[in-house]
Amino acid sequence: MVYTEKKQIVSIIEAFKHKGLKLGLVPTMGALHQGHLQLVKKALEENDKVIVSVFVNPTQFDNQDDLDKYPRTLETDVTLLNTISETNILVYAPSVDDVYEGNTVSQKFDFDGLEFEMEGKFRQGHFDGVGTIVSRLFDIVKPHNAYFGEKDFQQLAIIKKLAEKYQIPVNVVGCEIHREPNGLAMSSRNTRLKPEYKQVAPFIYKTLTAAKKDFGTKSATQIMEWVDNQFENNDLLTLEYFIIADIETLKPIKQIVEQKTYRAFIAVYADDIRLIDNIALN
Repeated sequence: MVYTEKKQIVSIIEAFKHKGLKLGLVPTMGALHQGHLQLVKKALEENDKVIVSVFVNPTQFDNQDDLDKYPRTLETDVTLLNTISETNILVYAPSVDDVYEGNTVSQKFDFDGLEFEMEGKFRQGHFDGVGTIVSRLFDIVKPHNAYFGEKDFQQLAIIKKLAEKYQIPVNVVGCEIHREPNGLAMSSRNTRLKPEYKQVAPFIYKTLTAAKKDFGTKSATQIMEWVDNQFENNDLLTLEYFIIADIETLKPIKQIVEQKTYRAFIAVYADDIRLIDNIALN
């Protein structure tokens, strides 16, 4: 069932809560793929009902062209979700006005500096936009659990921080990256890749796995220099950034410290399509 208005979905949710049902939320921007469906399946395993929001959020785009081109495929999305469950999934697909009530601007958030690393350096105001829409969805749905993919690991860390700092009673669950058979991280943007770029895009994951293999035997600086060289020699892909970061602070590391946990993060342009990925290193 698709609900387009906040008052409709709130009324249904209140009835569920009255029955003592456990609710999961999977926030999406639509153009659903198998990666999203894995989140929904996990949510169904752990909750009685799952609300999947389908909303292309204007406040988290710093590029109007990217917002305009973002794929919108609600009918196909609903058909896909029905293959998992026709009774326990509710789709909330609101208009911008329904969510923002005529005031489409971001709130300002303090995420203890997580918002200034990586994506924050390249996409101004992006995480204020993310915080704004996620906090609104949390307020509307009031889920027990909310599910996010680790492909957007920085976003996941920020949403965990949002719940903790702003005392939102929700359990934020991170789910493993779902990949194409060739290793490319699944993304709604992949559908926009021209054939030659789709063919070369798995190079991103190949580079990440090679960096993981070298982690511990080479320094972080050596690995970063090696990755830079790999992309300098690639005619189709342009590296925006590659960093190795501490997962607690998301700050780039100078040297490896035994007790800490690290991930490698990457952003790459394939023509005008921006792809991100990451991998656990230890």
